[in-house]
Amino acid sequence: MSAQRPLAEYFEQAASWDADRSAQANRSERIAWRVALAACICVVILSAALLALIPLKRVEPYVIRVDSRTGLVDVLPAYDGREDFNQAIARYFLMRYISVCERFDYAMARADYRQCGAFNSAPLNQALYTRWDPSNPRSPLNVHRDGGTVSVRIESVSFLGAALGGGHLAQVRFERIVRQPGGARERLEHWIATIQYVFGTPARAPQMRRWNPLAFEVTALELEPEVLGSTNRSGG
Repeated sequence: MSAQRPLAEYFEQAASWDADRSAQANRSERIAWRVALAACICVVILSAALLALIPLKRVEPYVIRVDSRTGLVDVLPAYDGREDFNQAIARYFLMRYISVCERFDYAMARADYRQCGAFNSAPLNQALYTRWDPSNPRSPLNVHRDGGTVSVRIESVSFLGAALGGGHLAQVRFERIVRQPGGARERLEHWIATIQYVFGTPARAPQMRRWNPLAFEVTALELEPEVLGSTNRSGG
């Protein structure tokens, strides 16, 4: 009888130890499931966050242009077919304005002078008159009296936003090609035009409306040569 008591106690301790091991395993399993559930929740949250950030990540290619003659570098604006309509119209008139006002050919000088005036505000037209006055030695009529011509090539148009005094501000980079009579040499000049403009009320004169139907008006103009902007080359 006395020999069976230690054996019974041993089996009781063994059963208690087995129960503890089983309880510990159950606790470990519950903890593992909780950790796994928390990890799954974190993965779901992170996935949702990444999906929310996808629209913010865009790759926009751009083209960098290097002028082979001057080494000047600029970024070409990309057109994706969704340019604002008003900006597209303004781009056309800015290019037209510089092309007409900065070129010179004696055969078209009178028409270009009047068409340039159709885009100018009153102060700029006064400045245009002074510039073209035959009594001015620097008038294009005097500078190119020997038959020289000036043509214009637009390089880029950049919109700078609203102007401080009202209207809009833009910058036009362009090239003036000055040709001397005989075609011996031509001079290339690179210029930057900073232009303040508005759209006003169309003129009543039919001729003015034909040139400027949307009343595009330049209220301020600043012309400056671009660095390394003048070169000479042989004609041909």
